Amino acid sequence: MISCFGENVSIQPGELRELVFQCLEKIDATSSSRVLILPPDHTRLNSMAGPITAMVYEKLVDEGAQVDILPTLGTHNPMTEAQLRMMFGTAIPLDAFKVHDWRNDVINKGTISGDMLFELSSGKVDYTVDVEVNKMLFDDYDLILSIGQVVPHEVVGMANYTKNIVVGAGGSDIINKSHFLGAVCNMETILGQTDTPVRKLFNHAVEAYLSGLPITYILTVMEQDYETGKMHMRGFFSGEDAQPYNEACTLARSVNITLLDREPKKVVVYLDPHEFQSTWLGNKAVYRTRMAIADEGELIVLAPALKEFGEDPIIDKLIRKFGYFGTPATLKAVEGNEELRDNLGAAAHLIHGSSEGRFNITYCPGPNLTLEEVRSVGFAAVAYDEMAARYNPDELKDGFNTLPDGEEIFYISNPALGLWAYTEKFKE
Repeated sequence: MISCFGENVSIQPGELRELVFQCLEKIDATSSSRVLILPPDHTRLNSMAGPITAMVYEKLVDEGAQVDILPTLGTHNPMTEAQLRMMFGTAIPLDAFKVHDWRNDVINKGTISGDMLFELSSGKVDYTVDVEVNKMLFDDYDLILSIGQVVPHEVVGMANYTKNIVVGAGGSDIINKSHFLGAVCNMETILGQTDTPVRKLFNHAVEAYLSGLPITYILTVMEQDYETGKMHMRGFFSGEDAQPYNEACTLARSVNITLLDREPKKVVVYLDPHEFQSTWLGNKAVYRTRMAIADEGELIVLAPALKEFGEDPIIDKLIRKFGYFGTPATLKAVEGNEELRDNLGAAAHLIHGSSEGRFNITYCPGPNLTLEEVRSVGFAAVAYDEMAARYNPDELKDGFNTLPDGEEIFYISNPALGLWAYTEKFKE
């Protein structure tokens, strides 16, 4: 295992390059003739997976290896050329990047029993789960490098590690059913936790059915300096087993979870246009703040680039049809609609995206989605320009702000960077 980490560590580009090359040397990567890199897509832009991927590509291609890159899209849209260049730079040829199709380009490597799901969910579900992953993983690569950031996550507790394999490069059955498992197990007991029912499912899937793959993990922990806006790499971890992930989780819990001593009545979250163009992604504003907001409070989501609900056409249609109306309504819809039953990930998302009536959610879209469309799925809606005139993201600072008229708000510039919770609501 290679690691460098600490709450006050800030790994600089030269140091990062050395750590990456140490990792490659330790696993004798330069002797590999065919290598597959699995980085996240642009929705994890701050992970530093882009520069790490570029470093690996440069080093191994110079040593004569064939290197393919499969961004782990999960259900997200394929990356555009502009997004690829923004994240990975200009040196990697575009034909090195492959597109993951979660519905069609996967292979089933085994089935997890309903008995295990029954146990993991404490009796709430008992369906089987097919372990489906992109067939490229079985295309005789000498090395598979899974790269990504460990950060609090609403479905699995902490992002990355085995999730990057069976969800990021996974197929519809395990994506849908794992997300629904997380939803029925109560997201608020999962957020920010290392060991959860969904993590147990992912680890079992990899250990039982994918153990023959030559996977090495490279994991980062990032923290934003809210005074300067600068991102700091607090941790770099690499290895082939769970130890790097577990150590990264410990660090991420220290630097990515903000515990508040009081519950804000109004939280304002800004969604960066480069990262967030759908409620499928933008609802991190809901997930990552729900344990902070006071009862009967309000969440305002400034979403200037919002253009759709789901990034997959089928999921987008289902969100438009059923909306974010809470757990009872969603479970009733699952019972009565076959298409929603076949897309349980969408059902889980509808549950996760609802406040269950505890606080109000107001989305503020730009010109690409109408207020009527936003209201039709259960959110309140105000035009972005109107709301941003009062809550100007260029003027607000992360944390509590008092406006000139005395109103107090809690502002978050990027909900993907952590988890915010009232101290008494978060399980240490």
